[in-house]
Amino acid sequence: MDAVERADSGHAGTAMALAPVAYVLWQRHLRYNPANPDWFGRDRFVLSAGHACMLLYAALYLTGYDLSLDDIKQFRQWGSRTPGHSEHGLTPGVEATTGPLGQGVGNAVGMALAEAHLAQLFNRPGHSVVDHCTYFLASDGDLMEGVSHEAGSFAGHLKLGRLIGIYDDNRITIDGKTDLTFSDDTAKRFESYGWHVERVADGNDLGALDAALATARRVADRPSLVIVRTHIAYGSPHKQDTPEAHGAPLGQEEVKLTKQRLGWPSLEPFYVPDEALAHWRLARERGARLEAEWSKQYEAYRQAFPELAAELERRLAGRLADGWDDGLPTFAPLPADAQATRAASGKVLNALAPRLPELVGGSADLATSTNLAFKNGGDVAAGSWGARNIHFGVREHGMGAILNGLALHGGVRPVGSTFLIFSDYMRPPIRLAALSHLPVIYVFSHDSIGLGEDGPTHQPIEQLAALRAIPNLVVLRPADATETVEAWRMAILSRNGPVALVLTRQKVPVIDRAKYAPANGLRLGGYVLADAPRGKPTIILLASGSEVTLALGAHERLAAEGIAARVVSLPSMELFARQPQEYRDSVLPPAVPARLAVEAAAPQPWYRWVGDHGAVLGIERFGASAPYQRIYEELGLTVETVVRRAKELLRA
Repeated sequence: MDAVERADSGHAGTAMALAPVAYVLWQRHLRYNPANPDWFGRDRFVLSAGHACMLLYAALYLTGYDLSLDDIKQFRQWGSRTPGHSEHGLTPGVEATTGPLGQGVGNAVGMALAEAHLAQLFNRPGHSVVDHCTYFLASDGDLMEGVSHEAGSFAGHLKLGRLIGIYDDNRITIDGKTDLTFSDDTAKRFESYGWHVERVADGNDLGALDAALATARRVADRPSLVIVRTHIAYGSPHKQDTPEAHGAPLGQEEVKLTKQRLGWPSLEPFYVPDEALAHWRLARERGARLEAEWSKQYEAYRQAFPELAAELERRLAGRLADGWDDGLPTFAPLPADAQATRAASGKVLNALAPRLPELVGGSADLATSTNLAFKNGGDVAAGSWGARNIHFGVREHGMGAILNGLALHGGVRPVGSTFLIFSDYMRPPIRLAALSHLPVIYVFSHDSIGLGEDGPTHQPIEQLAALRAIPNLVVLRPADATETVEAWRMAILSRNGPVALVLTRQKVPVIDRAKYAPANGLRLGGYVLADAPRGKPTIILLASGSEVTLALGAHERLAAEGIAARVVSLPSMELFARQPQEYRDSVLPPAVPARLAVEAAAPQPWYRWVGDHGAVLGIERFGASAPYQRIYEELGLTVETVVRRAKELLRA
């Protein structure tokens, strides 16, 4: 109450209602060590109801994490470690960045899957070094959001028995009571998914909470949901069970009355009784003991299975195996080697797979189209969690949230795939991966009107621009098979955020690297692929992906007419923008204002690179249903059009 009051902003009511749940969970069930928030043997706790983050901050402070009362007094302030929704990597003990409702449910499912996967790979009889539970706490809003349905169905299908959810059934949302919009039988819904369900009729009944959580932990053959009936802003004389308690401070007078009603020993803001703090801080001793016991078990495991232990430690540290990129495929500039970049991607993935066993993932029911399938990797299923191919089903939104959970857990490198157009379904978790600096890899195929006959509902136009607008997301759209090899190399090396590989459905020629620049220029985001005589162009043609071939064709025709053109392949605007100005000027000389960008997509991102005197040949309408060659012709994406527009620019 005090933190929200001081900030004059926040959500006190839910945190107040859930205080008993937090007490029982942190005191009696969660395995953690406040002195080492990253101890691998800990249980994971995800606050999916991120608006109630003051509950989490309070528990972290009371149990002795590196979070002070002064930090809590700075709730929702600039530069504080207690932002308005909890952020992973900022506050010790926060396992996932949450806020958009439902995302944390998916994150927890991913963490539980990672635990099951690693346990099956690394545990041995008598040596269960991977043996922890994942808890999440969800609100009414979390369970209304569709992503929770997708993730819950997926978890039940896989029978992830070490996943335990707590549902705060307070029956209040911002607009009013939940019966305005929500009449689901949540218990039956989760039972239909294959979950075990426990019910606690009174959220203040510590014994009932304790028993329900203990029962859930004993259920090993399916995930569990504990439904807890609570009262938002419990104890507030005038705000309890009201929508006003959801997203606003209670008010100074109401805070005073609530403290008096609850019998709190002081009206002083942020008062914590010494005996209460001492009781909570016993968690430090308990946590140190739990970690020491686990470390002893792990040392015995290391002695018994040194190779397994070394591999697990490598994975958890995020270190790449020696020679991880040896033996990547090569592609010849022959008609027979012309192929879709999605096909080349599948070959690269399976060359990497034996050397990087931490790579796991799959598709939203499109593995045969995206070519994201590990040969001989096995299919993840109930009881077969150690396999590598994850069949997410037609659940793009859930897949995105689960991928984030896999990455947050550690020990695996998650990859997920679908058509580029369906990246719209998973934009919220992509954004959270970028915000949280998670090394998730996305493989998006069918990247343009080049997919052809499926028509405008499946042909992405604005999706590239939308993805490029997300800070800290690297978008890679390789021009051919050789750039696809380098794109995968770059994706694997990228550890500070997500990477999206954007790939063609249609075949594209393999660029002759004996004639043109090597494909490893991709690591710089953009590079000079074909240059003018003596490196002095009068016009620069920029392109990405399949349109690079158009730019090269135009380059040759312009050269035949005595026009000096340079072709720049720009597979990643984000990587190119990170390069020193000197390098960028060497690729795009300021003295050459005539620049023409070519891409079968919305043109907005290109204006930064073509400048005030350049032009963009893109698409500002939806596509059409026809063979892709005809669509390119009708929309003016041809060599002839590029040549004509280049000449117009030069005349201007």
